[in-house]
Amino acid sequence: MMPTIRPWAAALAVVVAGCSAPAPREQFFTLASPDRGAALPAADSPSVFVGPVSVPEAVDREGLVLRTAPNEVDISELYRWAEPLRQAIPRVIAETLARELGSSRVLASGQAAGLPVDYRVAIEVQRFESSLDEGATVDALWTVKAPRQGRSRNGRSLVHE
Repeated sequence: MMPTIRPWAAALAVVVAGCSAPAPREQFFTLASPDRGAALPAADSPSVFVGPVSVPEAVDREGLVLRTAPNEVDISELYRWAEPLRQAIPRVIAETLARELGSSRVLASGQAAGLPVDYRVAIEVQRFESSLDEGATVDALWTVKAPRQGRSRNGRSLVHE
């Protein structure tokens, strides 16, 4: 009976030793606007609201979605977004527009959605792909509307970092 217990005890010791190793640490990431220096505020700067922004459900999750093959992705448990992409993208675009326009009147908060503004920017992210080898690619359709003037302009942006 004794020889049978020893292999189980050895196996249990290996499992316990494996469990006592430190667990891999999660890392959290945020999107950030490019730092191009602060623009001087203009007295006649336009007011802009960024939103709504739609993001494909496949990537709008806590874990980073990393492309591993043409038809395969890996959803990371260790690399996570610190905030949902549908909130991070309008925040970063608003920060960038505020700096580029020299305006403190650029908003992205859902609470400001009903405020009267000079321009509204709506964005539909068609593709948001990340790869450890190739970087990130964002393909988005956008519309800028001037509600008071009844005009709008549509476009598409493809960015690879």
